[in-house]
Amino acid sequence: MRLRASEIAAAVGGTLHGRDTEVDGAGIDSRRLRRGELFIPVVGRRDGHDYIPDALAAGAPAYLTARPSRGGTAVVTDDTITALNTLARWARRRLPDRVAAVTGSVGKTTTKDLLAAALRRCLLVGASPHSFNNELGVPLSLLAVPAGAEAVVLEMGTGGAGEIARHCELAKPSAGIVTRVAPAHLEALGDLAGVARAKAELVETLPAGGLAVLNGDDPRVAAMRSRTRAAVLSFGRASRADVVATAVTVGDDLRPRFRLCSPWGAADVRLAARGEHQVGNALAAAALALAWGVPLEEVTAALELAPLSPGRMQLLRTPSGAMLLDDAYNASPASMTEALRSLTRLPAQRRVAVLGAMAELGARSDSYHRAVRALALGLGIRVIQVGLGAYGAERVASAEDAVAALGAIGDGDAVLVKGSRVTGVDRVARALLSVQQAS
Repeated sequence: MRLRASEIAAAVGGTLHGRDTEVDGAGIDSRRLRRGELFIPVVGRRDGHDYIPDALAAGAPAYLTARPSRGGTAVVTDDTITALNTLARWARRRLPDRVAAVTGSVGKTTTKDLLAAALRRCLLVGASPHSFNNELGVPLSLLAVPAGAEAVVLEMGTGGAGEIARHCELAKPSAGIVTRVAPAHLEALGDLAGVARAKAELVETLPAGGLAVLNGDDPRVAAMRSRTRAAVLSFGRASRADVVATAVTVGDDLRPRFRLCSPWGAADVRLAARGEHQVGNALAAAALALAWGVPLEEVTAALELAPLSPGRMQLLRTPSGAMLLDDAYNASPASMTEALRSLTRLPAQRRVAVLGAMAELGARSDSYHRAVRALALGLGIRVIQVGLGAYGAERVASAEDAVAALGAIGDGDAVLVKGSRVTGVDRVARALLSVQQAS
């Protein structure tokens, strides 16, 4: 969204220092800032104000600050995070009514990517970049929506009760998708009932003229029908759902094929996303796109060609010829189970899972980890654990050690890399590729 610095100052009740200039979007990381974005310093473990000179050097035309101006164009305000949310709320009033929010314990980002791709066949769309789904990511996503957008797709995560409700108060979605309720963020939410309550905050905020798209195969999600004023559209593998997948098959490349049946017609689909579990995510995206008027043939074309965020079920080849299934962006018991099962579908003689710990699972964390190892062993998969965790498996300290523990890999080998973001296990995939190339 293009804004003048003077507009920003007026919107947040700040004071403009320096010349008036235009910005396009906003960012909080000076290392990743795109030229033209407003820089918003965040005070946390580090003080983002220290990086204002770096942001200006990277091409930020202006910045917010709760400190004295440091040259350039500055909007001085009492608190930069409060100002970010105030600015995002101001920006939301300039966006279209068609704003969709996607939440769920697993599948949020892929569903968001697929829905945005389907809507883009007919509309100008703004969508959350990457996994911008928290208290900073949601307002930044609103500010990133391009001028003239006809629809917006936002991802919404939660680290505790009330967080999704706050996202919705800011974004005011007219439609919402809930993918699935599964063990995640249990330290904050307690149990699956707590997870369901947190995810239901989305459908509870939808307007009476809105649309809730719910997973009919998940009883906890299906039960959210009673908690919304909006119309409900269900999806799933069960015949009672409104948008259904039948005749599902998965090839050696892990790309599912199925027959999509809906009130708007039926069509054969081949997904860009890999793994049988992606069928539900595709159905959710298709349901909302069809409801918003995208023709069926355009939806199915988008599902086959959609660009997806990195680190999610990417099937790669190491230079030595081994298959690498990179699902390292994040992990929970549900997504770990699906990734391991997908690994067994790959045409390989030897299968290895290099796993980081699953974070924020609360009191039952150890048992969830042991269950993952037991499943892997039952499927004939060797487990190498990177860093701490309770898998009870062969353990190494670093990405480099994991590559060494794998030994020589090549044709006939398949390696899964997966773990929670905080474990940094994505470094294993990068190390595997670079080391194998050098050997």
